[in-house]
Amino acid sequence: MEQALALAARGLYTTTPNPRVGSVVVKDGAVVGAGWHEKAGLPHAEINALREAGESARGATLYVNLEPCSHHGRTPPCVDAVIAAGVRRVVTAMRDPNPDVAGAGFARLRAAGIEVEQGVMEEDARELNIGFVSRMTRGRPWVRMKIAASLDGRTALANGKSQWITGEAARRDGHHWRARACAVLTGAGTVNEDDPQLNVREVQTPRQPLKVLIDSRLEIRPEARLFESGKVLVVAAREDEVKAKALRARGAEVILVPNPEGKTELMSVMRELGRRGVNELHVEAGTRLNGSLVREGCVDELLVYLAPSVIGDSGRGMFALPELTELEPRTRLSFREVVKIGEDLRIIARIAMPIPP
Repeated sequence: MEQALALAARGLYTTTPNPRVGSVVVKDGAVVGAGWHEKAGLPHAEINALREAGESARGATLYVNLEPCSHHGRTPPCVDAVIAAGVRRVVTAMRDPNPDVAGAGFARLRAAGIEVEQGVMEEDARELNIGFVSRMTRGRPWVRMKIAASLDGRTALANGKSQWITGEAARRDGHHWRARACAVLTGAGTVNEDDPQLNVREVQTPRQPLKVLIDSRLEIRPEARLFESGKVLVVAAREDEVKAKALRARGAEVILVPNPEGKTELMSVMRELGRRGVNELHVEAGTRLNGSLVREGCVDELLVYLAPSVIGDSGRGMFALPELTELEPRTRLSFREVVKIGEDLRIIARIAMPIPP
């Protein structure tokens, strides 16, 4: 299963909107076939592993980190190929959260007389596909918010200058997280102040994530570098056909997702991205949008880079949140990891809630 998960991880940047899956065929204690799902529309991991195994698959054990699919999508059901290959036993890490599968693959295998074992390294498998699990069970992506700050939690000077608080190694590491995401989200204020490209540059990647811009009043300049490459989705709250036309002329898609206060309904945006097949959403925004996303329950995980420096109270904070008079309603976190990246610290923390079932 470790080998299957390592193979699955090769699809970290490529399989969206599909899950990352690897498979290994073992017979008489030896690996006779291995494969991984490379890209949506291409053969699934089990098919690649069985092809490599050939006749050796008969009577063998197939290891795969996700329940084999039992439905017709872009490719035929994997269970049919597993049954036809004469596999004796299938060992999986986890059940497929996709309602179109959700145990049906296991049932088909057992009905064919194949022994099925489930739950081997399940937590590792969930972590690898946490975005896919989120979209299948909650209808929205796993939202990871990236923040670069000084040790006292300041993300920029009072005048907005922030380049660069953290070092080169931390910035390059941040691009790895951008690359694995299906989409990168920011706000109009960040674009108008910093004019970011919002693409993956520091690491090699076979694809660029969708760029999502929250711009309630369509204040973004059509000349922004954001529109120079890749797909851009602009989410507004108010109709302005003149501004929208200018953005569409730059290749952007513009949609309206308003709330009753005339601002963007952020949770509805999350559900819209889920409908579009976004598994993991990477947020790089400013203080106000960060605060709004946390306040409205849209954030699952924080990816924080802390620099060994102090800016002081005049600097901009991480989140614009309402003042608290008691500690009880504060947002609680669960630390997952603290490591040193170059001269900076990388902290991964999750909003204190269960991982989606």
